[in-house]
Amino acid sequence: MLLLGIDIAKLNHVASLVDSTSGELIFSNFKFQNNFIGFSSLLEKISKFPTTEILIGLESTGHYGENFINFFFQKGFNIVVINPLQTSHLRKANIRDSKNDRLDSINIAKALLFGEHRYVTQKNLTNFALKKLTRFRRNLIKQKTKFKIQLVSLLDIIFPELQYFFKSGVHSNAIYTLLKKYPSTEKIAALREKTLFSILNKASKGHYKEEHASQLKSLAKSSVGIKDTSVSMHIPQLIKLIEMLDSQINSMEEEIKSSIDKESVVLSIPGINFVAAASILGEINDIDNFDSSSKLLAFSGLDPKIRQSGNFNASSCRMSKKGSPYLRYALIITAWNLVRNSETFQKYYLSKRAQGKTHYSALGHTAHKLVRIIYTLLKKNILYQEIN
Repeated sequence: MLLLGIDIAKLNHVASLVDSTSGELIFSNFKFQNNFIGFSSLLEKISKFPTTEILIGLESTGHYGENFINFFFQKGFNIVVINPLQTSHLRKANIRDSKNDRLDSINIAKALLFGEHRYVTQKNLTNFALKKLTRFRRNLIKQKTKFKIQLVSLLDIIFPELQYFFKSGVHSNAIYTLLKKYPSTEKIAALREKTLFSILNKASKGHYKEEHASQLKSLAKSSVGIKDTSVSMHIPQLIKLIEMLDSQINSMEEEIKSSIDKESVVLSIPGINFVAAASILGEINDIDNFDSSSKLLAFSGLDPKIRQSGNFNASSCRMSKKGSPYLRYALIITAWNLVRNSETFQKYYLSKRAQGKTHYSALGHTAHKLVRIIYTLLKKNILYQEIN
C-alpha cells in the first residue's frame, strides 16, 4: 500500500508518498495549488500507481480540505481524515521536533500506518453539505432577528403605539406592506380610511376589518412619536432586508429537505423535523467517531461541568457548553418538540419537573435522553420505537 500524506493549506498543498511496506520515501515536498490545475498535477504525479493501492491521508483542517476530499473521492481514491493530535505526537517524537510543510506531509503519511482508519464515504460528504447548509441557515436567522429588533427600535421612535395596537405585533405581512409604502404617522394619518382598509385587508387575507383601519388612522393622528424623516426612510429598507432573508431561509430549507436522506433513522423520532435532523446529522457527521453516548454528549456541550475538590462535590452543575453550539441548539429545540409530540419524552420531562427541576433543567435532561437515543439509532441503524 502507498500512503499519500497531504499537508493542507489555504492556497497551496504539499504531498509526500511513502511505501508502507519498505518505508521508502517515493517523493516528498510536492507542492500543488488548491485548484483544478494543482489537483491535476498531483494526479499526473501519481498516475503510474494504481488508484486502489494508494491511501490518501490529510488532517482535519476545517473547510480548507473539503475541495480536495471531494475531487479525489470522485476519482475513486480511498481517503482518510486524521486527527491532528496523531501527527502532532509523531512530530514531537522526532529529536528536533521540527515543523514545516515537507515534514508535515511525511508525518501525515506515516500516521496512516497506525490505528484503524475510517474511509471518507458518500454519507460523510452529504453530511458535510448538510452542516454547511444548516449553519448558513442559522446565520441567516440571526441576521433576520437583528433586523427585526432594529425595526421595532425605529418604530418605538416614530410610532410607539403601533406594536401594541396589533395583537400579533408589527411583524406581519399586513404591517410590512403598509410600512413599506407609508413609513410614518403623517403618511398613515393622511390616508383615506378605505385605502388603509384595502391595504390591511388584502395583505392579511381578510383578517383586518374596517374598524381596524379607522382605529389605526386615529392612532396615527394622536401618536406621540417623533417626526423624523431619517428614521422613516430607513424603515422600508429594513423591511425589504427582512423579507429578502425570509426568502433565502425558505430556499435554504427546501435545499436541506432535498439533500437529507429521507430514510435516515433520526427522522423516525416523532417531533423532529428535516432542519433539526439535518443539523444533528451534519454536526455529528460520523457516529463512529464517538465510542459512547457520553462522548457525543460532551461534543454537543450538554454534559455538566465538574465541580469537585477534596470532599466537596457540587450537587448540581450547569452544562459545559464546550461543544458544537449548532448541535446543542438543535438538540434542545428538538427535545422541546419531542415533549409535545412523544408520550415517552413527555413523561420523562414531567418526571423531572416533579422532582423540582426548572423547565430548562428538565429540558436539558430530556436533551440528554435524546442524545442517548440518537446514538443508539445511528450506531445500530435501527428506527425509533415509542415505548408506552
